[in-house]
Amino acid sequence: MEHEMRLDPAPFRMIKRGEKTIELRLYDEKRRKIAVGDTIVFTETETGERIRVIVTDLHVFPTFSELYRALPLSECGYTEAELETASPDDMLAYYSLERQRQYGVVGIGIARL
Repeated sequence: MEHEMRLDPAPFRMIKRGEKTIELRLYDEKRRKIAVGDTIVFTETETGERIRVIVTDLHVFPTFSELYRALPLSECGYTEAELETASPDDMLAYYSLERQRQYGVVGIGIARL
């Protein structure tokens, strides 16, 4: 199955360069349809450029706090310089704590095709 997702320019470039191999999302109805072996087409929000990846793993957690403790943040889109200050609160810009508790969260392991 193929899925479509939009990405801001910085994480899109990191996936394109192979630096970001885990995409963080709310585990809502749309993401619950994703399975290992599926493909995701990411569209960059400013340029419309697209890249295709394959789903290699799904890491499901109740909230980003648990996810941040379990997964390597260097693979989740943080640069070396950002690792010291990385916080699950960073994800509140996208998903409220209430929504995280309602749906759970997922780290989608990906590899470029």
